[in-house]
Amino acid sequence: MTFLVSNPKYKRRKSKKLYIGNVPIGGDSPVVIQSMTTTDTRDVKSTLHQINELKEAGCEIVRVAVPDKEAASKLGEIKKQSPLPVISDIHFDWRLALEAIKQGVDGLRLNPGNIGDNNRVKEVVNAARERKIPIRIGVNAGSLDAKWGSAYGADRVHEAMVASALEHIKILEDLNHDLIKISLKASDVPVMLEAYRLMAEKVDYPLHLGVTEAGTPKGGSIKSAVGIGALLSEGIGDTIRVSLTGDPVNEIEIAKAILKSLGLKNEGLNLVSCPSCGRMELNGFEEMAKTVEEKLKNLKMPITVAVMGCVVNGPGESKAADIGIAGGNGKGVIYKKGEVFKVLPEKELLDALLQEIDNMIKEQGEKLPVSSH
Repeated sequence: MTFLVSNPKYKRRKSKKLYIGNVPIGGDSPVVIQSMTTTDTRDVKSTLHQINELKEAGCEIVRVAVPDKEAASKLGEIKKQSPLPVISDIHFDWRLALEAIKQGVDGLRLNPGNIGDNNRVKEVVNAARERKIPIRIGVNAGSLDAKWGSAYGADRVHEAMVASALEHIKILEDLNHDLIKISLKASDVPVMLEAYRLMAEKVDYPLHLGVTEAGTPKGGSIKSAVGIGALLSEGIGDTIRVSLTGDPVNEIEIAKAILKSLGLKNEGLNLVSCPSCGRMELNGFEEMAKTVEEKLKNLKMPITVAVMGCVVNGPGESKAADIGIAGGNGKGVIYKKGEVFKVLPEKELLDALLQEIDNMIKEQGEKLPVSSH
């Protein structure tokens, strides 16, 4: 799946280009959506099932937890069957990192300074470099080394995070490994924003954006949209992950919506619908909008659909869409490509709209059951 940079006003910060498996990161590559499995990695069947669900939803890279040797030993089997590049999440134990590399993972999430012994660090980094495996340095505000907190204080957490990341970066660079990706996540959005902005001024490695421990789907989606969206709008960010409590498939929908709202993703449904104000004259409007959204949620073809319920903004928005309806006083108009297509009683509008969308999809070679509700 390809996410197209379609906004001509968008100018991304220049970053080095690397590959996670066959997925390009940084440089002139589109922004990539990532997620992480919630399954026990030792359970290969469940892990692969969730990875396939993530792939179907639009995820492009997946990370799996590697808490012990047994989990590490399953990575090769997962990698062989996974439809997505696999990143192993390693903390502290250098042996798990070596086993993950041996198993053929596409990337490591590893802070080399946390391994301890220099010889162990060197062994891991050399193995990664030989196999051209990128390493993501991930600094989280909640698990920041105490020495950095003491050095910078509570009001300079973002500076402490950057200093910690730079220390890990230097370890890799001194060992001639420059396939590096960086994340600086915090649950506090302003801290996260300032950390990434500061890091963007200091290095040209790709940046992986996210608000960590963002919360449940409702609140976490808002925090993620604000934090990730703000940085992307400034041209900062090469990959993103929306971290939500619960099923990770939910993360993908929000991530796609963030990219789409900034014009960085040219795929699927762009729904334009009015806020149901006192001018609303179309009965059943809310259900119409929800039905269109549900029917087209997995569509790959880019399409803008307007569902409008009044005569003030309705005609203009519907004309600007690929297809749309504007209704009121018991009837409505279907607009297609800016022109009046049909005028119908309001009870016939939804079926007619869905049927015509179905026709448009079939013309592009896709199939989607949108003709009934």
